[in-house]
Amino acid sequence: MRLTSKGRYAVSAMVDLNKQQKGPVTLAAISERQFISLSYLEQLFRCLRESGLVKSVRGPGGGYLLGKKAEEISVADIIRAVNEPVRTTMCENGVRGCHKGNRCDTHQLWEALGQHIYRFLDAVSLAQVCAKDAVLDHIELGDVENYLPSSEMPADAVKIEAIS
Repeated sequence: MRLTSKGRYAVSAMVDLNKQQKGPVTLAAISERQFISLSYLEQLFRCLRESGLVKSVRGPGGGYLLGKKAEEISVADIIRAVNEPVRTTMCENGVRGCHKGNRCDTHQLWEALGQHIYRFLDAVSLAQVCAKDAVLDHIELGDVENYLPSSEMPADAVKIEAIS
């Protein structure tokens, strides 16, 4: 599995933001506490703001606040907001990284693992991470049908997109 620093930093910054919710939090303060460059945080927070996960407050004493309750923000929401895929295969567009343009024999295994990871990350809220309650036996996973590609679903099933 591969999750680059972009997704990890976005989640860490959101956890920090939630823990400091006495008022607006500056990116400089998050940068100092989380050891993430200020310019990188600015890029991440632009994406988080556009996704409605944070809102900005201008002026003296300004900064950022959560755009929704921490219980309503999933880790997957944060990762999707910064356009960071969780990759479990080496394939890019189903070709690059595979065997001479053909999918490898284990492609389906790693693809299924990726779907399961997103299912887990969709079920874990920011509040759970902050409370250190993101443990497997405390997480209620969403319906598996929400994570299946349309081609793997029974003909009479209705595809429902995972909540983002």
